[in-house]
Amino acid sequence: MILDIILEIYSNYPYIVNDDYKEYEVNIIQLLFLVLLIVPFAEIYLLLQVGGIIGALPTIFLVVFTALLGTFLLKQQGLATFRRFQLSLAQGEVPAYEMIEGPIILLGGVLLLTPGFITDILGIICLIPQLRRLFAQYLIENHLIQAAVSGFQRNKANSDGNILEGEFHKEDE
Repeated sequence: MILDIILEIYSNYPYIVNDDYKEYEVNIIQLLFLVLLIVPFAEIYLLLQVGGIIGALPTIFLVVFTALLGTFLLKQQGLATFRRFQLSLAQGEVPAYEMIEGPIILLGGVLLLTPGFITDILGIICLIPQLRRLFAQYLIENHLIQAAVSGFQRNKANSDGNILEGEFHKEDE
C-alpha cells in the first residue's frame, strides 16, 4: 500500500536525465519529506496493532528494550569500526570502508533509539556488520567512484582546448 503511493507519486515525476550515465535523479527533498510523513503513521499503526495483540505493557517493554539494545550495539559496533579505522591508518591504508560505515552505524543507532518497530528493524540492519559492509561496498563502488570519474570528465570537458599535455626537457646549449 505504501509502496503503491510512492510509485504513483513518482510515476509522473519530471525526472532529470544525466547524459553521461543516463541515470534518473530523484529530488531528494521530496523523497525525504514523503518518508518523514509516512513512517510515523506506519509506526503508530504498527504499535497499536502489536499493542492490541500482546498488550500495552509488553509493547512498551519491547520499545524500551530495543532502545537499550540500540545503545549497546551502537557503542560496540562504533568502537570496533573506530579500531579498524585506526588500524588502517597505522598501516598506511585509506580507511574507505570505515569512513562509510561510521555514518551507517550512527544512522542505525538513531533508528534503534527512535520508538517503533519499523525503525528498529532498519536500525538493526544498519548495525549488522556483514550487511553494513555490503552497503558500504555498494556506495563506494557505484556512487563514490562514479562521482570521482564524473568530476574528472567534467573538468576535462571544461577545458577550453588551448591546453596541450606533454613533457619537455631543457637541453643545455
